Amino acid sequence: MSAQRKAPHVPVLIEEVVAAMAIQHGDTVVDGTFGAGGYTRALLAAGAGRVIGFDRDPDAIAAAPTLVPDARLTMIEERFSQMDRALAERGIGQVDGITLDIGVSSMQLDRPERGFSFQADGPLDMRMSKSGLTAAEFLNTAEEAEIARVLRDYGEEPRARAIARAIAAARPVERTAELAAIVRRAAGFRPGQKADPATRTFQAIRIHLNAELEELEQGLESAERALKPGGRLAIVTFHSLEDRIVKRFLRERSGATPAGSRHRPEVARSEASTFEQVAKPVSPSEHELATNPRSRSARLRSAIRTAAPARGTMQ
Repeated sequence: MSAQRKAPHVPVLIEEVVAAMAIQHGDTVVDGTFGAGGYTRALLAAGAGRVIGFDRDPDAIAAAPTLVPDARLTMIEERFSQMDRALAERGIGQVDGITLDIGVSSMQLDRPERGFSFQADGPLDMRMSKSGLTAAEFLNTAEEAEIARVLRDYGEEPRARAIARAIAAARPVERTAELAAIVRRAAGFRPGQKADPATRTFQAIRIHLNAELEELEQGLESAERALKPGGRLAIVTFHSLEDRIVKRFLRERSGATPAGSRHRPEVARSEASTFEQVAKPVSPSEHELATNPRSRSARLRSAIRTAAPARGTMQ
């Protein structure tokens, strides 16, 4: 049994997230990635008066009343990139805090039928919202060059071309165990090696199918609009691609750097800072690393919303 399956649904950096959110009694906060409800339970225990939970996964929405049977929780089946619009549509004003736990949830990883993990065999699905193209459909129809691009860009896979060639040669590919075996052969994996190369391939395909990096970029902008002055933002990421996006956004919005990016034009120096970075990134403690293997690559970044208008809005 994998480490992830031995310790399911354990929220990562939970104490640090609650501390960064600095909950005051009665606060209205958003848990933008509800999952199994771990952060929501902790936020309610810390004194939040209301938690608005977002998740695009219908399984998480259906399970929420059992996972967190609390009248202070309101669930919304929606991407967190749409949180400001969804809140406004329900007559909810700007909130006191927002937390995001980026990536796949333990609930999704622990269910073979969802196809996110190769620890147990299942259909190649990987869709967070259970809609759109499945992983099998992508792998069996995409050009070899496109598969290689996805593995390189989203999995930082050095053998992307060889793995893509092997996948194309083996089509149709329908099962998680089948894909993992193809990747291991193409990557020259030997039993006993520390890192399984299939991890990078599964990560890359999942990120691509669910547009996770675009969702994160849009979610940060949505959080900027949804937070009231003094509101807290706490974001947990699990790999460098996510962390770079959060780091760049907070640096830009806090006035720490004027540089633009390939996704956004350069920000004028005269624009007021919309966030104040209050702490250095936080990594898991040795104790958490020992008790919760999922936390290994986690990093928490947090910031406080200023009174400046959100970028792109009129004063």
